[in-house]
Amino acid sequence: MASQSRNNKILLDLVQQLGNNQCADCAAPEPDWASYTLGVFVCLNCSGMHRNLSTVSKVKSIRLDYWEDSLVQFMQEWGNSVAKAFFEKRLPAFYYRPQEHDCMTQIWILKEQWIRAKYERREFTGENNEFLQTYNLDLFESTLWKKGRDNKQYLKRIFVLSQKDFTLRYFTKEDSKVAKAVISMKDLNAHFQPQKIGHPHGLQISYLEDERTRNLFVYHENGQVIVSFFNAIRATRLAYLLKKHPTLQHSDLIPQITTHCLKEGYMEKTGPTQREPFKKRWFTLCSVNRKLLYCKSPLDATDLGAVFIGSQDHGYSVSESSGRCTRSGRWHCGITMETPSRQFVFMCEQEQERREWMEAFRKVISQPMTPEDYASTMTLFQQTPCRTFQIKEVPTLFLVSLQMKPL
Repeated sequence: MASQSRNNKILLDLVQQLGNNQCADCAAPEPDWASYTLGVFVCLNCSGMHRNLSTVSKVKSIRLDYWEDSLVQFMQEWGNSVAKAFFEKRLPAFYYRPQEHDCMTQIWILKEQWIRAKYERREFTGENNEFLQTYNLDLFESTLWKKGRDNKQYLKRIFVLSQKDFTLRYFTKEDSKVAKAVISMKDLNAHFQPQKIGHPHGLQISYLEDERTRNLFVYHENGQVIVSFFNAIRATRLAYLLKKHPTLQHSDLIPQITTHCLKEGYMEKTGPTQREPFKKRWFTLCSVNRKLLYCKSPLDATDLGAVFIGSQDHGYSVSESSGRCTRSGRWHCGITMETPSRQFVFMCEQEQERREWMEAFRKVISQPMTPEDYASTMTLFQQTPCRTFQIKEVPTLFLVSLQMKPL
C-alpha cells in the first residue's frame, strides 16, 4: 500500500507539470487518465477512445488504479511533451487537431480519427509518408454520399479536390467528363454536422453561389475516409490562402481554413415593418464573416437571406424584448437587434435559447470590424434587394447598413 500511495503521488505531481496538465489529444485541462504504453496523460473522453486501440494503447486512472513501479518510471521518462515531439513530429499545419469542445458537440469522429492517425497509423512520426503524401497531390478524389438538392435522398457522388486551380468538383458518375459543380476555394467552408445530417460522419460544405450560401451535405460510412477528405479540403484551402496572402504566416491563416458556426437553431422572425406575421426559420451565426444566415429548415440547399452584424461602435446592439406581440407564434422569448438602418425582432422557444443567442450576438458585436468585414458589407449591399440604406463614413473605409428584403 505504501508503494501504491507513493506511485499515485508521483503521478499526481507529474500531471501538474507543464505539458502534462492538459490532455495530450484534445488539450482538456486536468487529465485524470494515462496511457501507460504510450506515455501520455489524457482526459476521460479521450481515454475511452484509447481503449479502442487495445493493441496500441492501454489506460489507467492516475488516482484510482494500481500502478507498478515500472509503469510509473515509463511515465516519468515520457510524458506529453516527449510523446508530442515523437508522435506529432511531422504534423502538417493544415491537419485539424481536435479540441475539448469537439467532444461536447458530439463530433466524435474527428477526435477518434485524430487518435488513430497519431498512435495507430503513426501518420506523423515520419516512419511512413504515404498518408501525408496524399494531401500534397495535385488531385485528391473521394466517393461520398451526397444529399439531393431538392429531396432527402443520398446518392453516391465523386468529389475531386484540385491544388492546381484551387477548386472542388463533384461528378454524378465515375465516367462523367463534365462536373456537376465547380466550387472555388475562395469562400468554401466545411465542418462536421452529425446531428443535423443524422449520421455520425456527416459533413456540411458551404460556399457562395450567385452571392447566396449553397450547402452540400455528405457522409461516408468509413470514418477515416470522411476525415481524410475534410483534411484534404483544409490542405487545399491553406494552399489557396498562401498563394493569396504570400506575406502572411501559417499561424495567421490556420484560423481561416475552416470555421465552426457560433450558434445554430430555430427562431421566429418578422419582416422589416414588424407588421408581418412571425415565421419560423433556421438560423446560423458565423463570427468569422459576421453573418446571420436563415433558411426554412436545417438541410436547405440555399439560404433565404443573410443579416450582416456589425460592431457596437457602428450602432449595433442586442437586448431582450417582452415578446408580447399578437403576430408572434407560440414563442415569446424575444430578442431585439438594433442596426443603423433597421430593428430586427426574433422569438425563441425557451429562455435558455434566448440567453444562448444573446451571448452569441454580443460576442460578434463586441468584436472590432476588419477590412474584410467592410468589403463583405459592400458586397451584401450590391447583391441584396433592399428598400433603404445608409452609408456612414468611417476612417478610410465605408460601413453600409442594409435593410433586408421581407421574408
